[in-house]
Amino acid sequence: MIIVVDGLNRERYTRLLDEMFALRARVFGKRLGWEVDIKDGKEIDQFDALDPAYVIGVNDEGKVVSCVRALQTTGPHMLSDVFSAILNGEQPLRSATLWESTRFCVDTEALDRGKCRNSVSYATCELMAASLEYAQQSGISDIVTVIDPVMDRVLKRSDCAPYGYVGKTTPMGKVSAMAALLDCSDERINKIKDFAGIEGDVFMDETQAAALADPVEPVIDPSVMAAILAARAAPEQDSSSLLEQYCLDQATAANSRDELHAANRLAGVLFEEGMISHQRPRFFVC
Repeated sequence: MIIVVDGLNRERYTRLLDEMFALRARVFGKRLGWEVDIKDGKEIDQFDALDPAYVIGVNDEGKVVSCVRALQTTGPHMLSDVFSAILNGEQPLRSATLWESTRFCVDTEALDRGKCRNSVSYATCELMAASLEYAQQSGISDIVTVIDPVMDRVLKRSDCAPYGYVGKTTPMGKVSAMAALLDCSDERINKIKDFAGIEGDVFMDETQAAALADPVEPVIDPSVMAAILAARAAPEQDSSSLLEQYCLDQATAANSRDELHAANRLAGVLFEEGMISHQRPRFFVC
């Protein structure tokens, strides 16, 4: 399944991003021999600091097995700033409806061969279809993507041949690189899905996405900690009553749904610690 991580939710998915950067290091640094910066086993470049969108594929165990990065072409991007030799003297492509797709990779070691759901072929097609569909939903009409000849053949075999190329094929590490153009049309997306036998929505639902988010540690502010310490110093019965009253006060003073949820979370923490007798007191209504 596919999840999109961007500037709005990236703080919730640091584990997925770390796995993605590690996959990129293995593919582009080790397998392809590109001159990329790898630190602590992760490949991260200057364009990752521009809040791009990442389309990420995960397997049934929630591990990252594929990824691709989408970046606007109206500002700095790889084809204009890093792979400019590919342009062969041409001006960089810049348009509000054109995205650059780079760092497309699939974990060939973790996936099977053939065309089953957990295969390299399926994961590749799912990622291609998802990235085009996400771009289309974002108002993007076309993609320019820097690929190697192997990926070019993959695109053609999966009925997703580029409609054009920019510049020329240029040596890059152990392989060559080229810039291909793809439209984000329903026809192209459907052809990819048909080729791989992909049915239904490729994107995970909110429940599945929430299960992959980083654990949220409860934050207890100083006033809450003071109440806890005071309760611990009080007799057992008074302690529980004091904390439940504190939770009631927090719920009563809540000015928003978020604050009410925070009061609920606090009650949950105190219940887990055995400091109150009810995890969700009846005065908490969400």
